Amino acid sequence: MRWTKLLPLTGPLLAITLVAPPADAAPAGRFDWPLHPRPPVLRRFDKPPRDWLPGHRGVDLGGAAGQSVLAAGDGVTIFADEVGGKPVVSIDHPSGLRTTYEPVRAAVPEGRRVRRGEVVGSLEPGHPGCPGVCLHWGLRRGHDYLDPLGALRTAPLRLKPLTPAPPEAKQ
Repeated sequence: MRWTKLLPLTGPLLAITLVAPPADAAPAGRFDWPLHPRPPVLRRFDKPPRDWLPGHRGVDLGGAAGQSVLAAGDGVTIFADEVGGKPVVSIDHPSGLRTTYEPVRAAVPEGRRVRRGEVVGSLEPGHPGCPGVCLHWGLRRGHDYLDPLGALRTAPLRLKPLTPAPPEAKQ
């Protein structure tokens, strides 16, 4: 759903288009990148239309073997072990969301409270389908997978006028 609102200002006319997020969208602004510096996104989230169909239930972020993996937000480590031979760390967040990180060798035990930006493990090679080493970063609310990129904190939005300001307003 889209709405456009024209706002009268003391200068030029400004138009803002508001887009309502989809019902299954991740809450924006909750998390930071789990790798620093900001990694390239090698494979995007691709939620299948039905739970049992193939898709990509997270994002793959480019990294380096041994690189520190950071908690994307405050929470509690609820899993730090292997699943199918792959090392995985999962964190429950107070908002009811869960982030997952793989393949990550845990540096924190299960039950440990972690803060945003705290090291939770180290990135290991071996994620299938990645060219090189990458982190598969997932986000869930209950059993519903969400796009973790939609939950990232972003820089403040800067609005630009539709029409140039008159010369006297530029002083």
